[in-house]
Amino acid sequence: MQVTQLTRTYRYDGIDLPVPPHLANDPAGLRAYHSTLYPAILNAETVDTGPTNGVLLTEYRRAVGTKGR
Repeated sequence: MQVTQLTRTYRYDGIDLPVPPHLANDPAGLRAYHSTLYPAILNAETVDTGPTNGVLLTEYRRAVGTKGR
């Protein structure tokens, strides 16, 4: 058995976002940090796309829809 360490990468709107080392293991804190860069992340959906080439990609996807009726 071989254990492979995956690097976690966060992406929003096609842009790879920085991951400060002190927030690397805190998804809620990291989301708050990223929302200071892009406020729309607060309402975005978080989608794990799975491992690819040793990288585990998590995307923030904007909520799409209409306001009200």
